[in-house]
Amino acid sequence: MQFHLTNRQQHILWATVRHYIATAEPVGSKALVEEYNLGVSSATIRNIMGVLENAGLLFQPHTSAGRVPSDSGYRIYVDQLITTGDTLTRQVEQSLQKPIKFEDFTLEGLLQGAAQILSTVRGCISLITLPQTNTGTLRHLQLVQVDPQRVMLIVVTDGYETHSALMELPPKPEQTKDIAEVIDRELQIVSNFLNSQLRGKSLMEISTIDWSTLDKEFQSYGEFLQKSVVELTRRTRANSNTQILVRGVAEVLRQPEFSELQQVQTIIQLLEEEQEEIWRLIFEESEVPDNAKSKVTVRIGSENPLEPIRTCTLISSTYRRGSVPVGSVGVLGPTRLEYENAIAVVAAAADYLSEALS
Repeated sequence: MQFHLTNRQQHILWATVRHYIATAEPVGSKALVEEYNLGVSSATIRNIMGVLENAGLLFQPHTSAGRVPSDSGYRIYVDQLITTGDTLTRQVEQSLQKPIKFEDFTLEGLLQGAAQILSTVRGCISLITLPQTNTGTLRHLQLVQVDPQRVMLIVVTDGYETHSALMELPPKPEQTKDIAEVIDRELQIVSNFLNSQLRGKSLMEISTIDWSTLDKEFQSYGEFLQKSVVELTRRTRANSNTQILVRGVAEVLRQPEFSELQQVQTIIQLLEEEQEEIWRLIFEESEVPDNAKSKVTVRIGSENPLEPIRTCTLISSTYRRGSVPVGSVGVLGPTRLEYENAIAVVAAAADYLSEALS
């Protein structure tokens, strides 16, 4: 949903979110008048907060209470009302380097140091996935027709490991008696194209393929193959290390949002017993386009697909070895979170690990 807020409405929303993050108490107009130089009366602020509530950006937990930001309100705050400056990011990167002496560093020490820095984001659990070792490069790829509706994708890596997947073909606009021969010819051409694009690269680099260089008549295979190769890549990593370093659970227990034991137990169970689910979320689903404004993924409340953390904010970013994403870092905490600091810390930690591993 698109929200078109005036400058004054943006300022009131920004102040409300900032005050709530700092106090964990519902925010009233009087508090905003006293603590922020908004240049308007308390009555005007109340009216604007009512408008923001009607838009779904604020809500009242109780009829007599002040307002609290909703997930949508936090989303506007993160996307439009804050900036994570380069200065803060550089400060975080410098602090990340202090615990580690590169002349005697170990992978364990590197990851533990990064986890320690991430845990300084107040009220959050820090998460770091171990770097993936199953990033073999492509030696050969072949598409083989099984029948007019299905093909087998066969991949051979540089270690001569073979992986295959059976996939449904996209529907053809016309059917002829020689359709099988036509499909065979097209599959060979597309196989040659993929080999030229991917040979020597990891399957995880499927997003780097320039489909515009493929002849127009074959570009219908593009979306189908992207999904297929991504799925095959997921399968080849099925037995790889999905362990996550988890730190800072005690920090979350101190937050008023997690005063109910049952809520905390479901989060801990997810992190301890269902690590593959959270690993997939912060590693496989945290990739952002190269031209994106931020390389950090921020999922707020109901935006999280995993039920135990749908009252939390999850901020994550991948780190790389060379150009290949091999792991991820993140923080998990209440939606009432110091977003500027958390985003800067996660981005700097990802950069730091990428530089160290490369």
